[in-house]
Amino acid sequence: MSFTDISRFSGPKQTVGYALLLGVSSLAMVPEAALAAGTRAGTLIENTASATYDVGPTQISVDSNTNTVRVDELINAVVDWSDSADVMTLPGSTGQVLAFSVTNNGNGEESFSLSTISTLGGDDYDPTVTSIVIDDGDGIYEPGQDTVYIPGTNDPVLLPDASVTIFVLSTTPAGAGDGDRGGVQLIAASRTGTGAPGTSFSGRGEGGGDAVLGTTGGDGSDDGFYSVSAASVSLVKSASVLNQFGNANPIPGATVTYTIVATTTGSGSLANLAINDAVPTGTTYVPGSLRLGSTALTDAADADAGRFASNAITVSLGTVPGGQSRTVTFQVTIN
Repeated sequence: MSFTDISRFSGPKQTVGYALLLGVSSLAMVPEAALAAGTRAGTLIENTASATYDVGPTQISVDSNTNTVRVDELINAVVDWSDSADVMTLPGSTGQVLAFSVTNNGNGEESFSLSTISTLGGDDYDPTVTSIVIDDGDGIYEPGQDTVYIPGTNDPVLLPDASVTIFVLSTTPAGAGDGDRGGVQLIAASRTGTGAPGTSFSGRGEGGGDAVLGTTGGDGSDDGFYSVSAASVSLVKSASVLNQFGNANPIPGATVTYTIVATTTGSGSLANLAINDAVPTGTTYVPGSLRLGSTALTDAADADAGRFASNAITVSLGTVPGGQSRTVTFQVTIN
């Protein structure tokens, strides 16, 4: 029965039937998947109203036209620095890695361009960004296996709610000092567009609808930080003399005891620190006199830290953290 058929009947049922037929009921949404931003872009939301009335003993049902709404794409990008703390670095170090996550919080598949800013202000130095790298999915930076990002060529394409790990590699300036902090900002911007939230791009959404910028304006950013953990060493050498007469006159036959104190400073560590000293001309090394602190060292190249060879002593100290000292002594006699 058509709408004109309803006009042939009078009474309360006619009025009720007319009202039900023209009224718009609540939309029955059938989302494609549960997403952070809601129903998937391009999904068709369809709704049909109906009216029923009685004609004598018979109930008549009338359907409205079907109303169809296509869900537009909402574009949101979120960037988060992933490292649990500042990434430790040394002055002059290259290939220093910061990790970020880029998440598509929109409701449609979206491509994102990546860029960085290293002149943030408020930190102590500006890292030199050398490359942006796209992780292969395991969250671990692997040179030669992960993909170096080339803008416009391999921009990450993310499904709704999907994330990708991005690595930023930088060089630390040689002049950066211990404790200095340097920051890099990673920016992910929708290739569809960015701007004020609510801005619409006609027909550019997934599924043929419009694309609308969400609360992030179509891009996201976050700052990651390096911290310089460096150490340095200073050496102080002193000598004491004892001659065969029991006094300190440096005469032939007198014994000279050299003391070398190595002191490290800084928050980092010095690896493979070694002390070397040549026996002075006009003197002869006293065999077995080499010591590290209170520990006697052999002259041979063996398991301990000391060695006497080529008329010079060498003491290997290994890795020494900043804020510590090591003392080496040895003796010579004046010829």
